[in-house]
Amino acid sequence: MDSNFDICEIDKAAADFLVVIKEKKLFAFHGAMGAGKTTFIGAICRQLNVLDSVSSPTYSIINEYYTTDGKKVYHVDLYRLEGEHEAIDAGVEEIFFSGDYCFVEWPEKAAHIFPPETIHCYLKSIDDKTRKLAINL
Repeated sequence: MDSNFDICEIDKAAADFLVVIKEKKLFAFHGAMGAGKTTFIGAICRQLNVLDSVSSPTYSIINEYYTTDGKKVYHVDLYRLEGEHEAIDAGVEEIFFSGDYCFVEWPEKAAHIFPPETIHCYLKSIDDKTRKLAINL
């Protein structure tokens, strides 16, 4: 699935995303710095009714959020990691199998630890206002 969206309508794009992905829970977000990965994940979290403030987990590596119905949502950023061993040491692999939503930025830093059911999402900046989202289902 490929679609372009205006960043002013990011919440609609996130709602559409959740309809398309159905019951899937693990997502790897690929894209250049500034493509909008964190912003899009924040919009998805709003659609999931996350209570917490969504922010980049660049330094913490893993942010854990809660929804209004008490479910967990994980937001992971692997940018600062040196390799798969650091991701495993941080506990990333465990949350992949938690059954909770898990959104991962910079998955290429630990590509081999992702299970086959991972949905890979590719964000690209078209211009200042437009993003392209491609989802491999």
